[in-house]
Amino acid sequence: MTSVKKIQVTFDCAEPERVARFWCEVLGYVVPPPPEGFATWDDFGHSLPPERQGAGFVCHDPAGVGPRLYFQRVPEGKVVKNRVHLDVRVAVGLVGEERVAALEAECARLVAFGAVRVRLLRADGFDESCLVMQDVEGNEFCLD
Repeated sequence: MTSVKKIQVTFDCAEPERVARFWCEVLGYVVPPPPEGFATWDDFGHSLPPERQGAGFVCHDPAGVGPRLYFQRVPEGKVVKNRVHLDVRVAVGLVGEERVAALEAECARLVAFGAVRVRLLRADGFDESCLVMQDVEGNEFCLD
């Protein structure tokens, strides 16, 4: 039996490069170099048929630990709550007000890149506090 070693997380979106660059800021990810023979991703994009230009964009963890993220253009907009979302672990091991302060600090940083703060979910005796947010296209994620 083989076990999976690497995964890719795919986002449906309207503007793949914009959303990818937002997540690069959130996670410290980078955009890989363009394919061989192209100086820039724009050069590569212009080599594609018009309907494929801007249809996808990629970023990855420079340390090679986290999953690759792929952003693909789809015609329909986001209508309902995500069925899957990312938890960005920024306050691991922190509790109480120290945890909330760490969540709020990261929230402020991400709002500067276009994220939207939705609501703080306070600790309830079972789960610690987390902060619900949306990315630049309204996809939910949590600061945890």
